[in-house]
Amino acid sequence: MTNEGDRKSRFYSCSCFTTDNIFLKDYKLHVRFVSEQQFRLEYQPLLTRLGCVREQQFVDVLSKVSQEVDRRRHICETSAERTAAIKNTYQPLHPHVYHLQESYLAPKLKQIVEYCRSSDACQEGLAELLEDVGAPRVYRLPVFEKSFCKELVEELDHFEESSAPKGRPNTMNNYGILLNELGFDEGFITPLRERYLRPLTSLLYPDCGGRYLNSHKAFVVKYALNEDLDLSYHYDNSEVTLNVSLGKEFKDGNLFFGDMRQVPLSETECTEVEHRVTEGLLHRGQHMHGALPISCGQRWNLIIWMRASQERNKLCPMCNRSPSLMEAYGFADGFTKQSEA
Repeated sequence: MTNEGDRKSRFYSCSCFTTDNIFLKDYKLHVRFVSEQQFRLEYQPLLTRLGCVREQQFVDVLSKVSQEVDRRRHICETSAERTAAIKNTYQPLHPHVYHLQESYLAPKLKQIVEYCRSSDACQEGLAELLEDVGAPRVYRLPVFEKSFCKELVEELDHFEESSAPKGRPNTMNNYGILLNELGFDEGFITPLRERYLRPLTSLLYPDCGGRYLNSHKAFVVKYALNEDLDLSYHYDNSEVTLNVSLGKEFKDGNLFFGDMRQVPLSETECTEVEHRVTEGLLHRGQHMHGALPISCGQRWNLIIWMRASQERNKLCPMCNRSPSLMEAYGFADGFTKQSEA
């Protein structure tokens, strides 16, 4: 299922990355910022209803938004600098975990992939091999062996404790690691996506670009007491997402799924889904979801946002407009120029 063209493509971001979907954690609100005038007109009445009643509070919000916009505008340079610094200074605890081995994978996952590669594979047959969790087109599947999860979390902890620079995954997660900067993309995430995940997504999500997933953004997020406890209701910048629970020991913190993002929240019923260590949940990126708070312990999750440029080149999933492309770093946000594809 590997497509050599995937690696030769040049990837871009949509310019909405610098203006849209900025998360205000204190108000659990995603906002768009083009100018202070636009922001005041569009959001000040809503923020006032949410408790931002004093001018100084609003000024503080403006400051946070401006800082985030500035961070995004310079993300290519800062990410490249961090990647180089990590490569030059960080000494891994478990170097072998950076390169995918079949022994890391759950035996049942390998059986499922083998079925997907067979000539008589079909969506219905695959669905019978996966666990239906009750939310539409959300599937639970075994992904890794427990021993590998333990070593991977040890490596992540080791990196967290090091002096190497670290970038946060997004505005919703303050604690986590960008795996491309740590060096996981080429030897681990890309072969995982191409060899093991795309055979599944081709059958499960053909209408969402599942056959043509040619890039990704992979990161880990950490939930712990006195850090991030939960994750607000949101959708992903992906066509298909895999979310794997890596450990450690924790209580509560189930995920919940609503409807697709086009459906109003008032018309949505959410389904709560247990997240089990070593197992993953596979779902459409535009499927609204969140994470309930853990009550004790610490949890690491591996998140892989898989993108299909053939799908997103038509319409940016984050701004619902024809993508306005801008230069970016690595896989960027998965857009390609037709002349270069």
